[in-house]
Amino acid sequence: MDQKITAQVVAVRDDIVTVELGKNEEGVFHPILKNEVVYICPLRTATDGRQEYLQAEVLRVRHGEADVQVFENTRGVAVGDPVRQSGDMLSVALGPGLLGQVYDGLQNPLEIIASQNGFFLPRGLEVEGIDQQQHWAFQPSVKVGDRVKAGDLIGNVQEGRFKHRIMAPFNLYGEAEISWVQEGSFTVTTPVARLRLEHGDEIEVTMQQKWPVRVPVSEPLLRSGKSKRHYPQEPLLTSIRLIDTFFPVARGGTACIPGPFGAGKTVLQSLISRFSDVDIVVIVACGERAGEVVETITEFPNMPDPKGGTLMDRTVIICNTSSMPVAAREASIYTGITISEYYRQMGYNVLLIADSTSRWAQAMRETSGRLEEIPGEEAFPAYLDSAVRALYERAGLIENNAGDMGSLTLIGTVSPAGGNFEEPVTQSTLRTVKTFLGLSAERAYKRAYPAVDPLISWSRYLDQLADWYAEHLGADWVSQVKDMQQLLDQGEAVQQMMQVTGEEGVTLQDYILYHKSICLDQVYLQQDAFDDVDISVPIERQQALFSLLRMALTSSNEFKDKVEVRDYFVTLTGLFRNLNYSRTDSPDYRRYIDEINTKLNLR
Repeated sequence: MDQKITAQVVAVRDDIVTVELGKNEEGVFHPILKNEVVYICPLRTATDGRQEYLQAEVLRVRHGEADVQVFENTRGVAVGDPVRQSGDMLSVALGPGLLGQVYDGLQNPLEIIASQNGFFLPRGLEVEGIDQQQHWAFQPSVKVGDRVKAGDLIGNVQEGRFKHRIMAPFNLYGEAEISWVQEGSFTVTTPVARLRLEHGDEIEVTMQQKWPVRVPVSEPLLRSGKSKRHYPQEPLLTSIRLIDTFFPVARGGTACIPGPFGAGKTVLQSLISRFSDVDIVVIVACGERAGEVVETITEFPNMPDPKGGTLMDRTVIICNTSSMPVAAREASIYTGITISEYYRQMGYNVLLIADSTSRWAQAMRETSGRLEEIPGEEAFPAYLDSAVRALYERAGLIENNAGDMGSLTLIGTVSPAGGNFEEPVTQSTLRTVKTFLGLSAERAYKRAYPAVDPLISWSRYLDQLADWYAEHLGADWVSQVKDMQQLLDQGEAVQQMMQVTGEEGVTLQDYILYHKSICLDQVYLQQDAFDDVDISVPIERQQALFSLLRMALTSSNEFKDKVEVRDYFVTLTGLFRNLNYSRTDSPDYRRYIDEINTKLNLR
């Protein structure tokens, strides 16, 4: 820690500390910036005799003073404790070695800290986010004399199954000339190239670069015009029928999964991350209970990946449980999205799952309250809506400098108290995202998976991606899906009527509509997460099942009474569910297809 002492603590309010800036020889206050990282150095040393350096971020600057939020417990911090400035914004290290890691909200590798200090993590530790000793085989893609701009490819490193692209610094201004480059096996801190800037100075390029988490990685690259943002043009296939068919999420789009406690958010996000058609998965466990986070950390390394290996081979986990400091919880989502943007800039398809944005918003509420800012609805900060929008806007489809397309799909789970979707965080999220997958406690209680309520969920991508569906699934796909959605609505209306009048109070035609909607729900909207076949359904199989089921539900049937209606649809539902459990190339699959066709022809 070589920074100079430039300030001292003058007030402590939980994790909000007010510091008074010192003056230089000319009597001018030392400069300090919003979002700059500072280190508070308690005069009381730790129990092991170590000097602690408590990392903090500047939230507000006043004349001669600044309010900072500390990312650690502030016990023992006292008035008069010295403060050191770093001169840098809160940043993460970007380079090879990120995949397979479990970090806290500040990119401290938890496994390394635990191996060195035990499971009760000491305060004031800061460990490099990327292993500084590991060697990587660097292969340059440029030669001396080539000219590059920010984000241009300089070389490649093999990181597991992925080709990790080493790019020119994202903050590089203008063009620079390659004055020297080398090939070989190096650590991430070893210079692999030198750039001669326009004014003649030279800078060294390593395989690692730092980037502030609150600034999108793509921002300077889009501004220069070398990278371009595109409109999402295809769906992100999750292999979950209800999502892919009825409520699609675009590749590079945004979605939210709100739901009450016990509705199945964790299971749903786990299967989405495992089976979705993406290259990299980043999971941010922000403020969740420690038990759920531990379950994620322990399961992912052992969970088989459909693409080969284990799921952890292409996953980064950032976790801050509800027992960790509020400030670190608020920073964890920004850390995760910055790492996601980095891999997107290489041309990879990245899925970021934030669980949950409610805890992130609650962390902002606590910090805002301690700063004595004017509160908004339910004491959330008045800028909650803009903060949520700014977060989700960092998702998208980017064409990088080399012309490769990369995407960042952001799915945030929301945990509204009591399942109240009218609370501010849920409403701000719904105004921002384009897919809403609303979980229902009632459906979860009935053991329906996924417990997404099709009557309240929606997706704006169904019409937006109509051209893709027309090309790959047929010109009438979108209209057919909407017809089935209408059938669900009609069935729900009949069910509401039957709750008042009983089965005798509805007509035979309404009773048929009701059973058709139940058949559609049980056969297509629900899957078995414990069955090896039904857990993941490719889009081709979804198309075949949807077409066959639609034919069954739209055919004209003659029924004598309601008992015959019930018996017919119970049998039909059973055949379809057995079909769902059968592998596509198996004799059972063909047999159930024949039985369903026979059943339909008999009517």
